[in-house]
Amino acid sequence: MRSTHRRAVAAIAGAAVLVVGIVAAGFLRDGDGGESRADRPTATAPPTPTEPAVPVVVPGRPGESAAVVAPDQLPTRPGQTYNTMDTWFLRMMIPHHTQALQMAALAPDRAESPGLAALADRIRSSQAPEILVMRAWLEARGIDADAGGHDHRTEGMLGMHTPEAMRDLAATRGADFDRKFVAMMISHHEGAIRMATDVLKTGIDVEVEKIANDVAAEQAAEITRMRALVSN
Repeated sequence: MRSTHRRAVAAIAGAAVLVVGIVAAGFLRDGDGGESRADRPTATAPPTPTEPAVPVVVPGRPGESAAVVAPDQLPTRPGQTYNTMDTWFLRMMIPHHTQALQMAALAPDRAESPGLAALADRIRSSQAPEILVMRAWLEARGIDADAGGHDHRTEGMLGMHTPEAMRDLAATRGADFDRKFVAMMISHHEGAIRMATDVLKTGIDVEVEKIANDVAAEQAAEITRMRALVSN
């Protein structure tokens, strides 16, 4: 079952990246959202018997250097069912979802398209509960759920937009808002899908796997809806 989930998410992620490329080349201008490169762990699939193990970069705590380990050496404690990649994904996805909610909250008063306003409402309805689930998972294990929001690593996280880009979006109205919102939210969703795909490769917790699968599937579907909005 886990293998089937992983193949499904890989296919979804590939389709989402193709969608982003099509939209960016046509209706939308690339770079409206000021997306940065991700300063995150490089997750790799477990090696096959004929392949050498590819190192994984594990982020350190704020102010500490990252560590490079083999995929089968990601830190765990005796009896622990999760590893560093699982906790990294949830701690980073909380501020990632939070920014999506901030963007979606702008739509009711600014969007020209009723369809876009409805999509923004859908984002709020799905991602707000997901944040609660992520927090509950972390807090049940004694892990600070808010550390990601104050961590310098979020500044380069995939899909995250700069404060300047967020202010620019808030200052727009009508069709201009719709265009910028779709461009920024697509790149934001693409970043989340990449993060989910990474944790599915090297994470070990079954609950985190389900969350990552849900994130990738939901956000790929929303990218398809946004593409349809701008093509009409």
